[in-house]
Amino acid sequence: MKKAILFALVTSFTSTAVLANESAKTGDATKGKAASAVCSACHGADGNSVNPDWPKLAGQGEAYLVKQLHDFRADKRAEATMTPMAKGIASDEDVLNLAAYFASQKQSSATANKDKVAAGEKIYRGGIMASGVAACSGCHGPSGAGNEPAKFPKISGQHSKYIIKQLKAFRSGARNNDTGKMMRNVVAKMSDSEIEAVAEYVSGLHE
Repeated sequence: MKKAILFALVTSFTSTAVLANESAKTGDATKGKAASAVCSACHGADGNSVNPDWPKLAGQGEAYLVKQLHDFRADKRAEATMTPMAKGIASDEDVLNLAAYFASQKQSSATANKDKVAAGEKIYRGGIMASGVAACSGCHGPSGAGNEPAKFPKISGQHSKYIIKQLKAFRSGARNNDTGKMMRNVVAKMSDSEIEAVAEYVSGLHE
């Protein structure tokens, strides 16, 4: 009995150590650049997409990019164009390398619709008390830089159109790969106009 318990403890410790080691891995940006040619058609050679339907990847948190690619590959996040592209990535090592490359790039600046910025800032920094919407800055930071250890994405400078699309996808449940339903619970209480205001404010944020 004692041997069985000892074996279980050793196995558990080993598994935990392996998982910790996996999560601590980082990719090779140079190798990632070489593998990124297929990504450039939508996201740009340096991760700065021109089309606002597709997100900027430049400067995004490496851990967040890795999570999203794995989620696409495992059908935990679905998108008609991106899912097959992610599944076409040759290996988990290539996922790490691509994430490292795009994370190392400098994000291009964006402009915001000035008519909506003031309303968006109030929501981003203070939430909406009347409907119980939490402040976005609590997770994404005052400057929208995100939280790398928690895998909360950088949202500053992102295309407002893309942000609106993702927030509405969380609200409808079409996107559901947020940990603990955090995003779904927040955006469920937001109107279209509130979503648009936040997206415009975030788009114009700069670190």
